[in-house]
Amino acid sequence: MNELTQRQRKIAEFIASKERAKISDILDYLKTKEIEVSRFSIIRDLERLISAGIIKREGRGRGIHYTEKILSTVERYIDVDEYFNLPPDKRPIVSEHFDSSIFKKLKNIFSTNEKKKINQLNAIYLDHRNKISKTIEKKELERLIIELSWKSSEIEGNTYTLLDTELLIKENIEAKGHPKEEAIMILNHKKALQYVWNNKERFKKLSLRDIEDVHKLIVSGLGVSYGLRRSPVGITGTAYKPLGNIFQIEEAARQMTKVVNAENYPPGKALVLLALLSYIQPFEDGNKRSARLLANAILLAYGYAPISYRSVDEKEYKKAVLLFYEKHNINYLKKIFVGQFIFAVNNYFA
Repeated sequence: MNELTQRQRKIAEFIASKERAKISDILDYLKTKEIEVSRFSIIRDLERLISAGIIKREGRGRGIHYTEKILSTVERYIDVDEYFNLPPDKRPIVSEHFDSSIFKKLKNIFSTNEKKKINQLNAIYLDHRNKISKTIEKKELERLIIELSWKSSEIEGNTYTLLDTELLIKENIEAKGHPKEEAIMILNHKKALQYVWNNKERFKKLSLRDIEDVHKLIVSGLGVSYGLRRSPVGITGTAYKPLGNIFQIEEAARQMTKVVNAENYPPGKALVLLALLSYIQPFEDGNKRSARLLANAILLAYGYAPISYRSVDEKEYKKAVLLFYEKHNINYLKKIFVGQFIFAVNNYFA
């Protein structure tokens, strides 16, 4: 799907802020933004937004108006670029503190049509898996491990290149001029993905113990305490502050597993886990890395293609996570998740 134009983003944002809007209302709004446009062009923009599933048209004749099409309260349209033009302390966030109401909001994340498209893609993945030999499968798994380990680490600031990562994983050769911790971080991803690959059935029903076990693999040898954290943490670039009390953290983490297990659609389970584990931040460090591995554990458990995030822009990924922290909005993270799922089907085990 092509990206929206700046004008279309402005229109979508305006409609999202209103219960309903007519074309005349939109034209008046755009004039306040010093955007001159014809009625015909607005109609084309509105058709584009309808086809993108962002808005819907209601009424007839002179009573036609446009409203936001909301599949879930956490999927409201947000102009990402405009939102992040504001500094962290100026952004209009839902709450600076952990908000347990988020658990009730994460339902029906994927529409019927979205599920149909994902399942069609996954059928292609399964067909490819069934046709390749065990030797090719082993090589493809190694490639997935290399690319996931590289990108997931890069998102967290690791400076190894993809070639550096390949040498490290295949031949255990560390890149010169890099801290030892960077090599450990990458090799921990390898161990964690191999673990979830070999224990797929375990992740069909998620437990706090499962989460802690994967986290332990992710942070081993990095000086990070195992288990739930006992002190507050801050997050760079946001006014959001996670829970600081271990008893509240444990309660939130257990509630997260209930929400994930209650979701019937496997990609929905994976996406909810990806968002919530990052939001709760139950560990001292390694939360988002653990979230990416555990999301893959769920996908693999139910026979869905695992995601490497290889083609994701790390800056956009961070924006998506921040939007969930600050606005309880999963839309941008979902867009990245689905895009990377499509990439995975087209590039691994094919």
